[in-house]
Amino acid sequence: MRSIFLSYILLSCLFVQAQTVTYETAKKKAQASFDKAILAVRDYDDAAAVGYLQEAIRIEPNFADAYGQLGITYVTMKKYKEAINSFEKLKQLDSNALRPALVAYSRALAGTGQFQAALQQIEQYMMAGKTNNPKAAGLKTNYEFAVQAAVQQVPFEPHNLGDHINSKDPEYFPSLTIDDKTLIFTRRVNGKNEDFFISQRDSLQWQAATDMGEPVNSAFNEGAQQISQDGEMLVFTGCEFPEGKGSCDIYYSIKTKDGWQAPQNIGATVNTRDWESQPCLSADKQTLYFTRETPDAGTDIFMSRRLPNGQWAPAERLGPTINTRGRETTPFVHADNQTLFFASNGHPGYGGMDIFYSRRQADGSWGPATNLGYPINTIDEDASLIVAADGKTAYFASDRSDSRGALDIYSFELYPDARPLPTRYVRGYVYDAKTQQRLSADMELTDLESGFTVALVKSNDSGQYLVPLPLGRSYAFNVNKRGYLFYSDNFSLPQEQTATPPEKNIPLQPIEANATIVLHNIFFESKQYTLQPASRIELDKLVKLLQDNAGLVTEISGHTDNVGADKDNLLLSENRAKAVVNYLTQKGIAASRLRAKGYGETKPVADNNTEEGRAQNRRTEFKVISL
Repeated sequence: MRSIFLSYILLSCLFVQAQTVTYETAKKKAQASFDKAILAVRDYDDAAAVGYLQEAIRIEPNFADAYGQLGITYVTMKKYKEAINSFEKLKQLDSNALRPALVAYSRALAGTGQFQAALQQIEQYMMAGKTNNPKAAGLKTNYEFAVQAAVQQVPFEPHNLGDHINSKDPEYFPSLTIDDKTLIFTRRVNGKNEDFFISQRDSLQWQAATDMGEPVNSAFNEGAQQISQDGEMLVFTGCEFPEGKGSCDIYYSIKTKDGWQAPQNIGATVNTRDWESQPCLSADKQTLYFTRETPDAGTDIFMSRRLPNGQWAPAERLGPTINTRGRETTPFVHADNQTLFFASNGHPGYGGMDIFYSRRQADGSWGPATNLGYPINTIDEDASLIVAADGKTAYFASDRSDSRGALDIYSFELYPDARPLPTRYVRGYVYDAKTQQRLSADMELTDLESGFTVALVKSNDSGQYLVPLPLGRSYAFNVNKRGYLFYSDNFSLPQEQTATPPEKNIPLQPIEANATIVLHNIFFESKQYTLQPASRIELDKLVKLLQDNAGLVTEISGHTDNVGADKDNLLLSENRAKAVVNYLTQKGIAASRLRAKGYGETKPVADNNTEEGRAQNRRTEFKVISL
């Protein structure tokens, strides 16, 4: 953009009309101010350049060259309305003199949402040109996309997060915990070293951000961080670190009771000699998304899954619905683990980089990329958007007119069609039901309708865990640990929930005689004993438990509420128990290890006078008979 003024000066003299003033015919004082403006542009001091150009115009009100350069400088500053005013004045003075600035003029029009007019100007420029201009061709493609999209503006009212977060220095890459109480972001202190800052929310107010300090912050250059949804892990980009494998690598730090541990390189399966940056963890911390730039394919989004031993599997490039021949950056996976936001200049869009979202499909793949729309996306570089767990509050960094001096962090309410599932969470700890000892265990949250695993979580050494719960779905929740019966629970969550997130402390039963668990995810139609398809998730867990404990002899028991005749309830409960046993034998479990028993309404665990109590009494149980 800064080179435009050179061609503008050379070409504009060819289209001079008598009433205009050019550089050659301007007064010496106006020429001197214009010369100072050009030097200021070359020194990247646009504000000074504007002042000198305005001074030149005060001396020579019809100074065409000054109006042209003023418009171009305003475009560089993203002051598009002011740029349009300057170009319109130039057009009034001499319409032919506008031709060398048509590219900049088109950007100013597009910057204010006038895409049809911008398209007309860029087409006029390309028709008049004698050589192919790739930049102009790219702008034409952007404008055509905007016109075809009808530019139906999406709701967008960004709000600056204020002085507790933003400063005269640039702030960017915001990241949030799932409880919406901790915000961590990058600040370029004094315009030089990047460090991480942290703020806690008190009610609805963010407190003054503080430097996270050592060992996370260092004399080296770290940035582009993300805090895990549970607040226990920080992943970030470290550049030129002594132990780095390339120019920039991905590092992580774990939070303990004593504070943040010293950062560690995440390993050679993720980091290479190439540039890796902008990491993002899934809510369950089992999948890492990041950006890698390679000489052969440019910048793409990759992912790596955490292996059972805690290490990371070799990174894989995401598929063609996400990555293109262009650049893809700033991946963010929402807490629902089903919505991916990212930036790209390879998918059709409005400008240099646009923000897109993709929904996870039933098979686990990512669906088509959808442009977030105008004016969230503009002709400029738009990237690095995150969305809070509520699914509607989005955060991003921008240098808007109300910024505190550079990039600031803003929030806005994301329009409904682009929202991920609002996500709550359940937290607590896992313990041995007999000894009360805290346990580290594997936890799995599965969508009962699709069978997709929403989260795989491991409780820490203190037994503590946090599992995300996207609303509007029904889930099977299973907790597993070798030597114990698995724990079974069910969450059926409506689309809107405002209650306090549940805390659930989970007792695991050691595998021993008479140990019993309720199978909460075995489903039958009312008064029927045919297993519903959603039951397979839990039944297959049962199959694995029996396979892993080959000597186990068990009883599968059915229970009902007290509605209906005693005899009918007894028969129904027995048939339901047999249905489970039949499934297990079909999966290869020896019938001699399984007993089906119906108890009807004879063993209630809750009050049959309430619907909630009756629901608890309608159940299937698994009991260890012998080892």
